[in-house]
Amino acid sequence: MEYEKFLEQNKDEMIFALQQAVRVNSEEGESFMGEKGRIYPFGQGVQQSLELVLKMGRDLGFEAKNVDNYGGHIDFLGTGDKIMGILGHLDVVPAGNDWSHNPYGGEIIDGKLYGRGTTDDKGPVISCLYAMKALKDAGYVPNATIRLILGLDEETNWKGIEHYFSKEKRPDYGFTPDGEFPLINGEKGLLVFNLAKKFANTTVEGLSLRSLKGGIAPNSVADSARAVVNSPKSEQYEEIKEKIAAYRSLTGHKINCKGVGKSLEITTTGVAAHGAKPEKGLNAISVMMDFLGGLNFVNEDLNDFIGFYNKHIGFCTNGDSLGIGLKDEPSGELTLNVGMVEFTKGAGKLVINVRYPVTFSDKDVYEPLDPILTRYNIGLIKEMHKVPVYIDRNNPMVKTLLDIYRKHTGDTESEPLVIGGGTYAKATPGILAFGALFPGDEDLMHQKDECIDLDRFMQMTKIYAEAIYKLSSEEYND
Repeated sequence: MEYEKFLEQNKDEMIFALQQAVRVNSEEGESFMGEKGRIYPFGQGVQQSLELVLKMGRDLGFEAKNVDNYGGHIDFLGTGDKIMGILGHLDVVPAGNDWSHNPYGGEIIDGKLYGRGTTDDKGPVISCLYAMKALKDAGYVPNATIRLILGLDEETNWKGIEHYFSKEKRPDYGFTPDGEFPLINGEKGLLVFNLAKKFANTTVEGLSLRSLKGGIAPNSVADSARAVVNSPKSEQYEEIKEKIAAYRSLTGHKINCKGVGKSLEITTTGVAAHGAKPEKGLNAISVMMDFLGGLNFVNEDLNDFIGFYNKHIGFCTNGDSLGIGLKDEPSGELTLNVGMVEFTKGAGKLVINVRYPVTFSDKDVYEPLDPILTRYNIGLIKEMHKVPVYIDRNNPMVKTLLDIYRKHTGDTESEPLVIGGGTYAKATPGILAFGALFPGDEDLMHQKDECIDLDRFMQMTKIYAEAIYKLSSEEYND
């Protein structure tokens, strides 16, 4: 096949398509009703992104379908009965602050295209779409229908992909370009749950916590947190300022304060990272709780919750301090990330994201938590559960994709991975994650200044083109 020639011819068009996709802010928004009573469940930006990419598919000569605004797909029709699926997503995590470049500008600087979604997952989606185009331009007729499926709330609740598969046939096999190379043949189980506690009213005068907020998503390490404390004694603020200076000097953590009306605002700054790899970041919520643990609030329920956090969570990211330090040979240790916090005078809530090893179940996580939470009178509210995925490395698809990756990179050392990330491999059987992060490259998913190197963009497209060709061929489907 001469599809690589067509990839080169389409390179500039492909880069421009990614710029267009990135310039749409597709952070999930509020559901709304549009014309003729149509429901747009994930907000204006996500809807605009879906319509844009579906139009791209049609303009490239493919069939495209919007499935009730919950998802969609672009089809390269084949002669056989099977569907080879490519599951991507167009929604992005919130951009957050402190970017060096406009997160929705699609700027190209020094050979890199900057913007939220360039690596997770708009870049890989556009890459796969243009891999399909190159094959089509080369005259290829697939044996299986190649279906690029577009998810819309992968970063949050997966309601879109659930609805999509309630209406559309599931692919027989395929991949999601939303992980790492060489490929991922296993994914840990994924849990999201809240830990909540009500605080009894108190009439005692003294230091109080008016509010505490931090984090932007369960699956991101919080890089900032903000607390507002209040005291009837202004001299107590001077004591807190001294404690902040001492804490900053002792730990090296970034913590600051300033007066806000009759209150004192305390801010902490951490290092963002993907929630699947919390050890690579520094959680600003943990920094804040560590410092607040050195203060004495008048509300004992609040003090108890802060004490619980610092004793049983703190800076520990493997669950050991909560009694859930699970590990196994295929996938290693459990990981735990506190993605968000919100405290008011009346209650406190933590949003926890856990990735547990593939040989365990959710019960192995929840049951050990019960006695600890009962002791502190903390409630647990379950929000999400995605079971583990594991495909044996002797599986033909694993072997085929690994060989393709090695052919295009010359990397014969990297082996299939089992990760803590949760991809659409969990959405339907027979799917594994294949790229797009290359070994040794900086992982900027869910972080500020997310960008994609354009040479890598081209390289991944060549890899995806051959993967799509091989997996949809008559030889593979015999």
